[in-house]
Amino acid sequence: MRFRDVFSIIGPAMVGPSSSHTAGAARIGRVARLMFGECPGSADIQLYGSFAATYRGHGTDTALVGGLLDMTTDDPRLPDAFAHAEAAGMTVSIGPGKGLYPHPNTAELTLVNAAGDHTLRLTGTSIGGGNIEIVRINGFSLKLTAAYPTLIIRHYDEPGVIAIVSALLVDSGINIARMAVDRQSRRGEAMMVMECDAMLDRDLTDRISQLPGVQEISLLAM
Repeated sequence: MRFRDVFSIIGPAMVGPSSSHTAGAARIGRVARLMFGECPGSADIQLYGSFAATYRGHGTDTALVGGLLDMTTDDPRLPDAFAHAEAAGMTVSIGPGKGLYPHPNTAELTLVNAAGDHTLRLTGTSIGGGNIEIVRINGFSLKLTAAYPTLIIRHYDEPGVIAIVSALLVDSGINIARMAVDRQSRRGEAMMVMECDAMLDRDLTDRISQLPGVQEISLLAM
């Protein structure tokens, strides 16, 4: 990953001892919350590598939970995130996972709403300086940094869907900074992620959501 400026290396304003283990964890949790769209009823969090080895000492657990409550890296409530989660009615299960991931600072989150009819499974890594990469969303292997306004589109794997979405962005003067696509099978379900240089307005996202083949669209803006 290219760092955008010196602050991307030394880390963001934050509550906690570590830009990787605390600030990065909070950002992973907050990305999951923004994608989920509501406070989860339950959150199961599996930690891997150094996250699993040091999560209590570095506050990785409280940071992830705080992010799930939509707290930023410098929110003074972060150290008390578990108490805030209990008050919000969110149950949390967190601990070391089984197996290995390529990156040592990895968290795998499974969120379910209170009604039990909405689920999100997301895997994120903290790569240093508070920067993160989301590498898996609901079974799709992708990569997004959450450093830009990001379109996340679940669609059918059909010819032209990516080209049409790209053309709509071009017509609106939106440049694509990064893009990733994965599919479950040929002509099956697919997901595309487009990190953009400017914010998309509601009219544009509505037009994209109405395209043939598009099943679900969300806009992530940190």
